[in-house]
Amino acid sequence: MSKPEKITAVKGMNDILPADAPLWELFENTVQSVLKSYGFQKIVTPIVEDTALFARAIGAVTDIVEKEMYSFTDSMNGDALTLRPEGTAGVVRAVIEHNLVYEGPRRLWYQGPMFRHERPQRGRYRQFFQIGAEAVGFAGPDIDAELIMLCRRLWDDLGLENIRLELNSIGDASERQRHRADLIAYFEANEDQLDAEAKRRLHTNPLRILDTKNPAMQELVNKAPKLLDYLEGESVAHFEGVKRILDANNIQYTVNPRLVRGLDYYNRTVFEWVTDELGAQGTVCAGGRYDPLIETFGGKPTPAVGFAMGIERLVELMKLAGEPAVPSLCDVYMVHQGEAAQTQAFILAERIRDAGLDVVLHCATAAGAGSFKSQMKKADGSGAAYAVILGEDEMAKGVAAIKALRGAEGEQQASVPFLEVVDYVVDQIIGCCDHSGEEGHVHHHH
Repeated sequence: MSKPEKITAVKGMNDILPADAPLWELFENTVQSVLKSYGFQKIVTPIVEDTALFARAIGAVTDIVEKEMYSFTDSMNGDALTLRPEGTAGVVRAVIEHNLVYEGPRRLWYQGPMFRHERPQRGRYRQFFQIGAEAVGFAGPDIDAELIMLCRRLWDDLGLENIRLELNSIGDASERQRHRADLIAYFEANEDQLDAEAKRRLHTNPLRILDTKNPAMQELVNKAPKLLDYLEGESVAHFEGVKRILDANNIQYTVNPRLVRGLDYYNRTVFEWVTDELGAQGTVCAGGRYDPLIETFGGKPTPAVGFAMGIERLVELMKLAGEPAVPSLCDVYMVHQGEAAQTQAFILAERIRDAGLDVVLHCATAAGAGSFKSQMKKADGSGAAYAVILGEDEMAKGVAAIKALRGAEGEQQASVPFLEVVDYVVDQIIGCCDHSGEEGHVHHHH
């Protein structure tokens, strides 16, 4: 019989393997605790939404909607559906559908996979994970500054140093329109210097030309009319308000007048957290205000501001900053030989778990139960602090041999009656300082 063909993952969609899971968990737990410390509440929206939602939110003539979305027709009922390419649209839909701001403004956050059919490259994937926050119903510059300070706290808590803040204001629609008209006139006057991509964007989305990576166009772009010069009273006051709070809190930033958003619904404050450590893909977190969006979705006019960050990129930065030691699988590893010992091992393991510790119990493989020697090797590799050993001798005496696997106690071994095993192990592990909290075990139960 011929061997069946192997099936591999879809290009640009990745497995997160157990070796990376602790780093992801550390990242997610840190973000969640930081968000909670600012009063943000979690919201979970579906991965699949009506295609029209994204066409309206992102704009039908953008690259994302035209080329990058995974859209399909539901064969059961003909609905046009799309795997979400970003998180804001779904959150805004939920806010309107469930009237979430009826009782006042909301600080919301979400996490999960997003899908874009892009050419996979370093730090960009077709399925990628994001954590984002949306503050809905707040109009002032204070919430914009709060979101930025929340990010800063997160980088500090994660130990990430080389992330810098770029800030800009893109004003309101009328200010952008005047700027856009002058920008188009400026680029038309210099059309001979535009590359093919810039010419294509000139009348659909001229702001994107300012994003060009083409070295030959840098000087032209640098001399282009700057949106900041077109801002008037309210927009200027809002931007000054954001900067005032950041300055008072010693948050370093660069005002980057070329920082724009390709999506129509952004206004006023836009910001990006950028790093030079990941090659070409510099942005790890992007945010901004999008006051007009909720009204375009049929909701009452409601101000809103938010950000989103790519988990893959930040986890990669955490690795570069020095991957933490492999965390231990468990606190206690159960070694046993023989049927009676196996039964007793299960009983003890459950009791130790009842006491709040993590236990790995040795189970048979295709090769059988495994010798004492091979089981002890596994116990060592598990990172457990103690092995609880039940052999024929121990069973005859009604005791467990408990062996310290870590630290100064080294080869220390104790014989402990079955009924005292739990207390002994708990005292040893929780009583000894380097375990209560450092290892990420134990302390969450106490």
